[in-house]
Amino acid sequence: MRPRREPTLPTGAPCVAELPRRCGGRGDRRTRRRGGPGRPGRAAADPRNPQPRRRGRAPGRAAALLTPGFALAHDGAGVAGGFASGFMHPLLGPDHVAAMVAVGLWGAVLGAPAIWVLPVAFPLVMALGGAMGVARVPLPGIETGIAASALVLGLAVALAVRPPLWAAAAVVAVFAVFHGHAHGAEMPGAASPLAYAAGFVLATGLLHLAGIAIGELSHWRAGRALVRAGGGAIALAGLAFLTGAA
Repeated sequence: MRPRREPTLPTGAPCVAELPRRCGGRGDRRTRRRGGPGRPGRAAADPRNPQPRRRGRAPGRAAALLTPGFALAHDGAGVAGGFASGFMHPLLGPDHVAAMVAVGLWGAVLGAPAIWVLPVAFPLVMALGGAMGVARVPLPGIETGIAASALVLGLAVALAVRPPLWAAAAVVAVFAVFHGHAHGAEMPGAASPLAYAAGFVLATGLLHLAGIAIGELSHWRAGRALVRAGGGAIALAGLAFLTGAA
């Protein structure tokens, strides 16, 4: 019986896993299984096909969790979205901004107690008008009333009109109904009515405070001229709103 011949390797050929007996037996099987000496337990890297590096998934998961919240706020849904939508509604309307700043200016020009009565009366009555808008109670001439409010209140500041407190409060209250109705009628359907109302009332109050802060300049002669000029600018803007030029 002839002895079994072992496979031979060419001179200088490297030891490969296909010839385990010739290249070292058990140790080479371990090398083949583990991917090479010096790197136990890891697969051999193929330089012609590099493996892509794994990236962390935490930012993507966080974005996925936060995206619904941002979407709800953007669409005005729920409590948070309703508040955000209501808060932004007066700030995004130049006619609303002009009239609400004029209320604060006029209150500052009239002095105490009008400086607080007018900015408090306007949001309270505006909330009532907002409820009318949500309930779809018809109110004619809404856009005209909003534009007229900027014109009338701006002229009151520019001319330093000083009516009795009750008359000034009545004028402010009438215009507040139009502003509130416009806010309520444009409330998103999925929004919380209370949160939406709280948003636009808060924004209105902040605009009133901005007007009061500017109106406090009227204690000085130069500031008085500046405040009256601001009232004139608001009146011109109201005229542009009323005629459709703006």
